[in-house]
This record gives sequence, structure tokens and C-alpha cells, in this order.
Amino acid sequence: MYNLKVEGNFSAAHNLRGYKGKCEDLHGHNWRIELVVRSESLDNLGMVLDFKFLKKKLNNFLEKLDHKYLNKLEYFKKTNPTSENLAKYIFQQLKPQISDLSSITVWENPTSAATYEE
Repeated sequence: MYNLKVEGNFSAAHNLRGYKGKCEDLHGHNWRIELVVRSESLDNLGMVLDFKFLKKKLNNFLEKLDHKYLNKLEYFKKTNPTSENLAKYIFQQLKPQISDLSSITVWENPTSAATYEE
């Protein structure tokens, strides 16, 4: 089994509805996103997918989130913009474009991350 990983990042603000503590107030993160593709086979060049392709897909999507207030995005008007839900959201948006997508990990700081996989 082969796993490919690429990373991207963006800066955005959010606040957690219903949370009691600092995170209920508006605050921001420099989010780091890890995308993982998993495959049992390689193409005729000996690759799962081109890293350039994966980085482009990830970064094109993350550009839509950069410097946004996540709570105002349609998806997060009803879904709390936690790291867990952000990982699922990014996964669901990229899965149609990357068939072998295995997981998305969202790092909200250097020591705290949430991963979504199906």
C-alpha cells in the first residue's frame, strides 16, 4: 500500500458556537492541512499520482478559505467550525476531484490536529 502526503496552509478566523471558554470568542488560526492519498498500485511511471497535481488541487481549494471568517461560509452556518468538521468539509470538497483521497488532517496549531477519513 502506498500513501502520498502533501501539505497546504491558510489563515482564517472562527468561533465555536455553544462552547464555554476562550474558543467561543472570535479568534484565528494559521491552519496546516495534510492531504493523504492511498493506493495499492502505481501507474506506468511508478507513481500513485503526481505531487504537483495533489498540491494544485489542495491549494486551489484552500485559497477559497484563506482570510475568511469560517462561520460565514454556507456549510458552517449550520455546522460548528471545529477542526473535526473542517477536516470533514475539506475531505468532502476534494473527494470528487481526487479519487484515491484517504484522509485530511487539520492542524490548528503545532500540537493539535483532527483527521477525517472515510
